[in-house]
Amino acid sequence: MNGLRPFCAAVDWGTTNLRVWLLSDDGKVLDERRGAEGLLSITDRGFGRVLEAHLNALGAPGNLPVVICGMAGARTGWLEAPYVETPARLDALADRAVRVEDAKREIFILPGICQRKKDAPDVMRGEETQLLGASLDGVGDGLFCLPGTHSKWVNVEGGAVTRFSTFMTGELFELLRSRSVLAQFASASHGPAESAPAFAEAVRNVLDDSANAFGRLFSIRAAALLENEGELATARLSGLLIGAEIAAATRGRSNSEIRLVASGSLAGAYAAALEVAGLSKTLFDPETLAVRGLFKSARMLWPDKSAKADVA
Repeated sequence: MNGLRPFCAAVDWGTTNLRVWLLSDDGKVLDERRGAEGLLSITDRGFGRVLEAHLNALGAPGNLPVVICGMAGARTGWLEAPYVETPARLDALADRAVRVEDAKREIFILPGICQRKKDAPDVMRGEETQLLGASLDGVGDGLFCLPGTHSKWVNVEGGAVTRFSTFMTGELFELLRSRSVLAQFASASHGPAESAPAFAEAVRNVLDDSANAFGRLFSIRAAALLENEGELATARLSGLLIGAEIAAATRGRSNSEIRLVASGSLAGAYAAALEVAGLSKTLFDPETLAVRGLFKSARMLWPDKSAKADVA
């Protein structure tokens, strides 16, 4: 911890993984840990045990407060943090945080956001904290794309989430690549899909005819069989699914600048697809935004707390 006493611990607890950061008085990361103990792997309700193990490994003081976002606040998580309904102000989310009363230390779990529209019900947990982090970075209203297993496209207006849509693009990609008739070819493909010309071609095709996105899926197998292009199956599948997502999410918004919150291969694939679509983008690192959002929430939860810089 570089001899500094942490102000708080910040946790992003997802479905498959969790990340724990010790943050200083000014929000800098002093130390961190990552683990595979996501919501799905904790079958004994041992959230407190898992968290304390990570905090102990980081050398966190026993009275250090903790702020958590993500699936720990789901109905099947540690403690349900009820959703805030749209329009949901990002700077007021901490007001609806719930406290884990039986914990050894002061722990608050931030709420997610829900959209109670009869024709488009939707929910998010974790992404709202990244959006809060973006707002602190001077990024105001606009259309945000947060790719993942379940990609989110979020409209932020006046500092509030007004509407959003979720696309199961990542999950569909994995299912089709591993368990469909495309698996014979797609599972054997290698290299970054977005670097292949077939990726851009698939994006362009579905943008030109988005209504036929499902109809194009089997053509991936047909091309592999008839044209011996099995090595292009992954690129075509990825381009088709991401292209269909972009077509739906940006319908009627051809001049929008997209705030892309992504890293690694997802950042590369979505950036390439947005370029094909003729849409400009600004890229943000999701982890950086999550830390900023968690720290802002911690400052709201503990406004009078101060951590002095003590030499360990």
